Amino acid sequence: MPKISKVVIPVAGLGTRFLPVTKAQPKEMLPIVDKPIIQYIVEEAVRAGIEDVILVTGSTKRAIEDHFDRNEYLEQFLIKAGKKNFRDIIKQVAEMANFIYVRQKGPYGNGTPVMNAEKIVGNEPFAVVWGDDMWAAKKPHIQQLMEVFEKYGDPVISAQPTDDEGTKRYGIIEGVEVEPGIYQVKKIIEKPGPTKTKSRIASFGGYIFTPDIFTELKKTPIGKNDELWLVDAIARLLKKRPIYAKIIDGNLYDTGSKLGWLKANVEFGLKDKDVQAELKKFLKSKIK
Repeated sequence: MPKISKVVIPVAGLGTRFLPVTKAQPKEMLPIVDKPIIQYIVEEAVRAGIEDVILVTGSTKRAIEDHFDRNEYLEQFLIKAGKKNFRDIIKQVAEMANFIYVRQKGPYGNGTPVMNAEKIVGNEPFAVVWGDDMWAAKKPHIQQLMEVFEKYGDPVISAQPTDDEGTKRYGIIEGVEVEPGIYQVKKIIEKPGPTKTKSRIASFGGYIFTPDIFTELKKTPIGKNDELWLVDAIARLLKKRPIYAKIIDGNLYDTGSKLGWLKANVEFGLKDKDVQAELKKFLKSKIK
């Protein structure tokens, strides 16, 4: 089984849910305590064994490229200021992976950035994660998907249990549980509502794909809202080969929403040794 060493992270979105702050700043660079969202996502991928990080960007995302680049002027300044520990931290950010940048081109939709990475990915399996979905898990989210792929050799989708309300918000996976927490997917239904499916297994942003997903993306018609949807290409691929879903052991933070971003800051702040005591005291003072 070929080793998965590449991850594609689409980061070209405009972040309209966070306007006006995202007018001049990428939503992926919003901080969770003292690190931007995208750094947490890349660090988790690297912990899973990823070596090449392919960021599919847009014209307003230069800050992401700068963040993962060396800044030798700042590094020298920190050394002279006696802050070598901070120098080491920012240097490590730039060196933890091989960063590759691709400008998004093509129709709107979340299938386009994946298709844009084809020539870099080549003929090998690869991971895809979104630039605003943060997982907090003992075993990296991507590693959990990799282990399923290594066993079955077919594409794998991240999943978590949901409730009736979740069937209105997420794509729902219908399938057969082949072992605890792993399903062979039979169908993915986009936001069906509680009366149109018995399943309560929701699909979330995180995949291991085989290269044939590119063929299906190219054949997929433009869909809802005149966008190219990744889920439509997955549905086409499902007719030709098995696809699996893995219930992820961990917590997902949708940091692309205001509430998800706030929750992540609170929970990560409560784990940060520099602020956890004062933050806990502050939160207790607000509970009536």
